[in-house]
Amino acid sequence: MNLELRHLRVVCAIAETGSVTKAASTLGLAQPALTAQLQRIERVLGGPLFERDRRGARPTALGELVLARARVLLPAMKGLQDEAARLAGAGDPVGRYRFGGVNSPILGRLVHRLAAEQSALQITTYASWSVDELAQLVAGGRLDFALIGVCGDAVPSAEFGLSWREVAVDPVFVLLPQHHPMAGRDEVRLVDLRREQWVAAPGDGCFGDCFAAACARAGFTPRKMYETDVRGCVDLVDAGEAVALCQATFRPVSGLVTRRLAGTPLRWRLLLGWHPDAPAARVAETVLETAVAAYTDSLAPHPEYLAWLLRHPDFGTHPSTTGPAGGVRTA
Repeated sequence: MNLELRHLRVVCAIAETGSVTKAASTLGLAQPALTAQLQRIERVLGGPLFERDRRGARPTALGELVLARARVLLPAMKGLQDEAARLAGAGDPVGRYRFGGVNSPILGRLVHRLAAEQSALQITTYASWSVDELAQLVAGGRLDFALIGVCGDAVPSAEFGLSWREVAVDPVFVLLPQHHPMAGRDEVRLVDLRREQWVAAPGDGCFGDCFAAACARAGFTPRKMYETDVRGCVDLVDAGEAVALCQATFRPVSGLVTRRLAGTPLRWRLLLGWHPDAPAARVAETVLETAVAAYTDSLAPHPEYLAWLLRHPDFGTHPSTTGPAGGVRTA
């Protein structure tokens, strides 16, 4: 057997988790299969890489040597693959747009506008609950743009070297069943929901922490939190089992209502990201302008919220959104 990069990833996973069992779970392998693979790697390298007992797995001197080399080689190979993917497309005309989205309320409208403006354009979409996953795919040249949301003034990780620009910022709303005692109000105080159970879609951002902090400021700790996809969230709210936080432009659903949270304790920023060295950077401003237009389209079914935005200019889109000063670069 020849030593391969995948074998080095196995060694790193065991060292990082401190356990063959945990490493197997992380890598999606059965524990006996990973143990057998580790034994083959150790035979190739000439000795044991880990001391294993009930406390876990700790690298031997040989293991430390292999880990030191692996921690140089693996990032270097990943960087080579990412740069090669970007370079492979650098000479091609931008005839396709590959979008990734995290529960985005405007992705459909954005695709519709781009397809209408450029009929020959090839557009594909990819959905994920993970901002980091989308950022990694954009950095690696496998996606052109990521359309994501972040809470408050947070910015995505700088690890992937992407450029991020703000499309719009909205207050966070609450989704209630139509028969809820507070459904008739124009806005709802967060503290008045302290006895409710909550439901949310999964994600890897800081929004859960922001929500918990907002509840703490309001003087309570939120009760049970269910986690499911958007359809499941709607079903639980419709059943009266829970209430949910939602975006201001959430598509109207029969039997449910959306209401503003009084004092706007939570904000949601919609961002568009791309890699500055990728071919997509040449059309990023055009795509950003189209995303802003798609956001404006999304306001049409929400006349009351549109009227609220006119009275609160700090929300919605801003003149700087499509100008050279708008947005933030994380490198």
